[in-house]
Amino acid sequence: MLVLNKFVNLDNSEIIEVRNFVRLLNLKKNSIVVVEGKKDENALKRLGFSGRVCQFHSFKGLAKFIDSMPRYRNLIILLDSDRKGRYLTRRIISQLQHRMAIDLTFKRKLIAITKGKVRNVEDLSSYADEV
Repeated sequence: MLVLNKFVNLDNSEIIEVRNFVRLLNLKKNSIVVVEGKKDENALKRLGFSGRVCQFHSFKGLAKFIDSMPRYRNLIILLDSDRKGRYLTRRIISQLQHRMAIDLTFKRKLIAITKGKVRNVEDLSSYADEV
């Protein structure tokens, strides 16, 4: 088992699963991934994600975010698993569920792969050196 920092213990199966996670995320067409901020986006990019990402906090509010999303067909939500991230996820779903497809499967996969250790998307940067 490889220890990269005090938060994440990585084993080979986790590293392989994170690779597959990013590969599957890259295969999603006509989609945009929403993360909370710049560190989250940077972590995904370091892992090899090449798709479209938007940072929720760059919109300066839920209303502006909601207004800009319908131009995409699918929204993949990868907000953090903390209280604020769960609240924002619920609000986004309630506002957009009838206008576009919302995908939470990647958020669930991420929790399963990391066995709940990674609660913030930016923590995925711990995997970047191994992926």
